[in-house]
Amino acid sequence: MLMNGAEYLETLRDGRVVYLGGEKVVDVTTHPGFRNAAKSFAMLYDATSDPSLHDILTFEENGSRYATHWLKPRSREDLVRRYEAHQYLADLTYGMMGRTPDYYAGFIVALAITPDILNTDKYSFGDNVIGFYDQCRENDWFVCNAVTPPAGIRKREMFLERGKALPALRVTAEDDAGVIINGAKLLATSSPFAHSIWLGNIHPLDPALKMEAITCAAPINAPGISLWSRKSFERHAVSEFDNPFAYRYDESDCIVICEDVHVPWEDVFVHQDPELSVDIYLKTPAHSMGNHQATIRFVSKMKFFLGITRRIAEMMGTDKILAVQDTLGHLASLESMLEAMVHGQIHNHENLPGGYVNINRRYMYGAIYWCYIYHEKVCAIIRELMGGGVMQMPSDISVLQNPETRDRFEEYWSTPETTAEERFKLFKLAWDAVGSDFAGRHLLYEKFYVGPAFVLRGHSNREAPWDEMMGIADKMLASYGPPTQ
Repeated sequence: MLMNGAEYLETLRDGRVVYLGGEKVVDVTTHPGFRNAAKSFAMLYDATSDPSLHDILTFEENGSRYATHWLKPRSREDLVRRYEAHQYLADLTYGMMGRTPDYYAGFIVALAITPDILNTDKYSFGDNVIGFYDQCRENDWFVCNAVTPPAGIRKREMFLERGKALPALRVTAEDDAGVIINGAKLLATSSPFAHSIWLGNIHPLDPALKMEAITCAAPINAPGISLWSRKSFERHAVSEFDNPFAYRYDESDCIVICEDVHVPWEDVFVHQDPELSVDIYLKTPAHSMGNHQATIRFVSKMKFFLGITRRIAEMMGTDKILAVQDTLGHLASLESMLEAMVHGQIHNHENLPGGYVNINRRYMYGAIYWCYIYHEKVCAIIRELMGGGVMQMPSDISVLQNPETRDRFEEYWSTPETTAEERFKLFKLAWDAVGSDFAGRHLLYEKFYVGPAFVLRGHSNREAPWDEMMGIADKMLASYGPPTQ
């Protein structure tokens, strides 16, 4: 079943508990800190339900139509279909919304095609993840995730010494119907706009921490779940003209608090198995298939970055300067590298048991590392090419709303080729992408949504074909004999 945007917005009025500072948000679809982001997600649902886009954004199975991000890939052609859908959705938000509905779908699809990893000597949860996948696909659910423990939790003994309850999410009781969970998880990006949340562990756990080794799913509006949002950039956007990205695409990041949340057994995927709680991502296609979407989204962002940078250079007349042309060529080369890495993930895909396929996970980690390395550098280059242009603009849109200041602004700020309003609009858009609070949040997001740099390098180290590469070196070493006397 496909939802349109209006139907999606209606599903958000379900009694979910969201806090913005000390304020309890009653309705994210009307609150000034969330309503425009909600509309942006609704736009994605409108695109998926649009019959003219069905060939890209949906697939048909057993007479029903589903979003393409729920497609289980069995061929390179299926991977291309998934890529095209991810790309279309990312382009709609210029790559500025990271956790759109198609992001975590990749994790769930990957586990649904490799469910046997969830069947152990103690628990058999493989059918649970297949059932969850079926529900998500059938209901067109938006699933977010929170898989990182709260800060400071490594010092568990200090909490116990002070008589405090552990803040880490853990199972505190269980019964015939399911488990009771308490504690916190972070960081649930886009959770105010999702239908379900996946709770788990992406970082290794001590073998003794069995009660924290819980992986499960729950409705966002489940009794006992509350979402604690960071500052809303949307709420503080002066106007769409002044802060176009913050105004539309502030997807929010939340701490998830669970207080006596009951999770039915059918929605539990890992229980009391610290090692498996991490292995389900790294020993299956889950982590790679899910984050493949992130590399595609970053291409959309890079294309926007290059487009806005070239427009600024043209407006300022600096595009004729050889040094600026060289810088533009450098940026264009970087973008082409990333796009090639994305296509390489599909072209050199891996085959899985059961007739399924996955993108090349090693290439995916390389692309993510590229994004980690170059995002901040690209933003710095754009700010340098902008010079002080954005600081030369008046405070905000009100300069264009007052007839007296509007006429004088147009007189003194226009150029022979560009109106003052066009200059204002261009610089404000660029600044919201690379210099504002919204842009600062993206600098953090692009650096840490998969983990810090050493974690990324660890993924690449794990996936590298070291035996093959050392074999090449050994072949050369063996190609000549010992030195002669």
